[in-house]
Amino acid sequence: MATTADAMVPTQAAAPAPRLGRQLLDVGRLPPSQFLTVVVTMAAAIAIGIGVWMWSSAPDYRVLFSNVNDRDGGAILAALGQMNVPYKLAEGGGAIMVPAPLVHETRLKLASQGLPKGGNVGFELVDNQRFGTTQFQEQVNYQRGLEGELARSIEALSAVESARVHLAIPKPSVFVRDSQQPTASVVLAMRSGRALDPSQVAGIVHLVASSVPELSPANVSVIGPDGNLLSRRRDAGDGLDPAQLGYVKEIERATNQRIVDIIEPIVGRGNVRVQVTADVDFNRVEAVAETYKPNEDAKNAVLRNTRTSESMTTGAAGPQGVPGALSNQPPPAGVAPIDGRASAAAGAPPAAPTSTHKDATTSYEVDKTIQHTTTTVGTVKRMTAAVVVNQRRDVDAAGKITYTALPQAEIDQITALAREAMGFSKDRGDSLNVANAAFNEGEKPAKVVELPLWKQPDTLALARDIGRYALFGAVALYLFFGVLRPMLKQASARVQAAPALASPSSAAPAQLAAPNTDSADALERARGLARQDPKVVASVVKTWMKPNG
Repeated sequence: MATTADAMVPTQAAAPAPRLGRQLLDVGRLPPSQFLTVVVTMAAAIAIGIGVWMWSSAPDYRVLFSNVNDRDGGAILAALGQMNVPYKLAEGGGAIMVPAPLVHETRLKLASQGLPKGGNVGFELVDNQRFGTTQFQEQVNYQRGLEGELARSIEALSAVESARVHLAIPKPSVFVRDSQQPTASVVLAMRSGRALDPSQVAGIVHLVASSVPELSPANVSVIGPDGNLLSRRRDAGDGLDPAQLGYVKEIERATNQRIVDIIEPIVGRGNVRVQVTADVDFNRVEAVAETYKPNEDAKNAVLRNTRTSESMTTGAAGPQGVPGALSNQPPPAGVAPIDGRASAAAGAPPAAPTSTHKDATTSYEVDKTIQHTTTTVGTVKRMTAAVVVNQRRDVDAAGKITYTALPQAEIDQITALAREAMGFSKDRGDSLNVANAAFNEGEKPAKVVELPLWKQPDTLALARDIGRYALFGAVALYLFFGVLRPMLKQASARVQAAPALASPSSAAPAQLAAPNTDSADALERARGLARQDPKVVASVVKTWMKPNG
């Protein structure tokens, strides 16, 4: 019996291990119950492997558009379907997500198609005009299109999330007294944590006013998200204008920076503190003065005009001759006397008395000065500055810190430099105060610690990707070597052991010779047979115990 067993062992050990294909063929020879168990287990293992692979290779989705309305969302999804771009919906359909590598490319492609439109209808309203459209409908479509285009332009600002524009354009009139000016209103919705400064509000006002004919910026109202009026005009009695406050702050900042820049190289960075206050006059004053001066030099006086007048008066002659008819005759025609004496000799009447008057007026130019003065708006009336310089800091060998006051000569030098830097004017009433004191540093601010390489977002993303693929590989190896391969081996062993169990007198001794062999596979096979069918093993052992066995 020992000889027969020993002769069978080398043949058993010399047999090559069954390959995977042979094991798969052996699985088909199993009983139906065992075959179903093996198939279900293999299917479960394959399904787990496929699920892990799909999870590890799933793309990272990023937001393409958020807060889109239903109309734009439907148009975007239709466009994504035509471009074969996978997408997911988030935030209840308000956000559309696509794979991260396709975000920017998809946005550019959708922008070329005019998506998203933002819910505002522009001049595309006038692209497809129907036949028979009335003039009123054309005017309404034009106004709607203009409002939509203005809203789109305003939404291009980074701080504005959405905008609505309302235009009130009156009908033109041929009568000047009946003409009305157009008005406009803009309602803004801001992004989270964002706000508009006065200059941006003024830009929106001028954008709307420049887009509508005969629309004045004063007739444009901008409403904020809280219902407050952002474009309120500031009159003279409303207080300071934000632009004026900004101008004052800019003067103070520039002066402050000039003083710091000239003192820091002397005392060191961080050892000087400066505060500047500027009193700025924003009043606009216009004055006109007209001054007259006498002519001090009469010889060089400029003659303006000269007027001379002369008058002569002759008196009437008295009654002459003998009273009677001859004396009542009209006087003869006048004859100019050639010689007075001849006239007298001829018996002519004597000449009447004569008076002469002469008048001369001379006018000279008078010096005259007309002066028109306009004061400049934003003139600095007075400026004050306070400068604090840190004391000299010394550290000894033991680490003890001591502060020493700066010498007076150095303080005077710093004061002179600060005066020149700020443009000190004594006539203007400026003041400068320089103090030398030790700074109370307190706790030092914590240093900004740079993130190590293994905490950086890029490194973490790469680690997640590597971990996905590593997990998939580990699961696949475990399913193959820990589940599928042992199951196939066990099934193949059962198939090969079935013929030996069918004829226990001849083949069983060779199959059960495994305990005396060095093959671990044969030993495991024998143990499996003993656990599965102990009656057959007992009959084989009984056969061995017989004398002829």
